Formats: sequence, C-alpha cells, structure tokens
Amino acid sequence: MHIAEGFLPVGHAVGWTVAAAPFVVHGAWRVNKLLKEKPGAGLLLGAAGAFTFVLSALKIPSVTGSTSHPTGTGLGTVLFRPPVMAVLASIVLLFQALLLAHGGITTLGANVFSMGIVGPWVAWGGYVLTRRLGGGLLPAVFVAAFLADLSTYVVTATQLALAHPADPGGFGGALATFLSLFAITQIPLAVIEALLTVLVVKALRTVAEKELFSLGVLKKKELSDVSIAVEAETEAATENKEAVR
Repeated sequence: MHIAEGFLPVGHAVGWTVAAAPFVVHGAWRVNKLLKEKPGAGLLLGAAGAFTFVLSALKIPSVTGSTSHPTGTGLGTVLFRPPVMAVLASIVLLFQALLLAHGGITTLGANVFSMGIVGPWVAWGGYVLTRRLGGGLLPAVFVAAFLADLSTYVVTATQLALAHPADPGGFGGALATFLSLFAITQIPLAVIEALLTVLVVKALRTVAEKELFSLGVLKKKELSDVSIAVEAETEAATENKEAVR
C-alpha cells in the first residue's frame, strides 16, 4: 500500500500507473455524477476520504521489522462503491506521499492499484455477497473492511515479489516472504479496522439514516422511520425532474 519512492523498477512503476489510470478516470466521472445527482452526499464523501487518510497514515510496527497500515477504504466502498474509492485513494496517497513521505510519486500508481482499486473491489464483492446471503448491514460492513485491508496487502506483496524475486526461489519465494512479513500484524489489524468501520457505520446509521438510504446502503425495511424513505424518494424525484429540465 505504501511502497516507497524508488522501490520499484521504472518499467513496473509505469506499468502499474497505466493499469490504474482508467479506474481513476472512471472514478472521477462517477464522483462528478454523484455530486450532481446527490449534492448532499458531499459531506459524507469528505468524511470517507478523511477516514481513509487518517487510518492509512497510521504506521503499526511489526515484529518482523516491517510496518503495517490499516487502509480505511472499506467505509467509502460501502457508501459510494469502488469506482469512487479509486479517486479518494489517489488523493489520499498523493497527499501522504507529499506531506508524510508515505509511499512515493513514482510508486503512486502501484499504491493506488492495490489500495484504491483491488482492495475496494474485493471489499465490494464480499459486501454484496454477505447482503445477498441475508446478512445485515453491519456484518456486511465488517466483511468489506476486513477484505479491503487484506486484499490490499496481498496485491502489495505481489507487486514487491514481481519487482524483487528471491534468489533462489524466484517470484514464489519472494511472495511467500513478503506475505509472511505482513501477515503477523496485518491479519489482527484487519480485524481491528473492520470493527472500527462497523462502529463508524453504526454511528452514521443514527445521525445520517436518510443519507444512507439515499445512497442505497440501507434498505427500506432497515429504516427506523419509514417517513425517511418517503422523504428521500421525494427529494430524489425532485432532483431528477430538475436534472431533466
């Protein structure tokens, strides 16, 4: 997630940047569309970005001598879907590289690919599957945040192994080494991050239930007040009429 400046060969850095670019461009289009259709979502969007920035800026020392980080992308994924998180993660990682020396500019594409693209999409898959199997919102949020964290680090380990294969052992040996270095702290950290994300969503359910319903996070039957659904649907219809005009 925070591969340091100059740690990837030029070809790898360029390749990951090219791979990430279409997702970021599509995400920017989705953010623009979201804010036009739901102007009130801007506050939650900013909160999701801030949550990602703060959590992913934390450095947790590992007994292996390495460090691990939460990602914070599960919250934004649940609220706004994976494409939007590609943009939020890009902004977060850029500022962290410039202001905190976490990651780097040349490795930005690789870090965005792992934390802003693969992590959110894996998280979204887990979230949707949990909901379709009958799971409630909070269990689904836990799964999403947990998978976002772990999948990000699996991709980061893969990126490092491709760039620095072991001798002997090649890519497989390097991948096993990097995964083992991260796993000791990353697995319990993913559980803690998932629990924290659940607490945040639980709080949002209390103070921003209408917004969560409007974003499709809450189902009508999960609302504590049915009038919220009527109000949100009326507002959506009004916004659609204005957009047509």
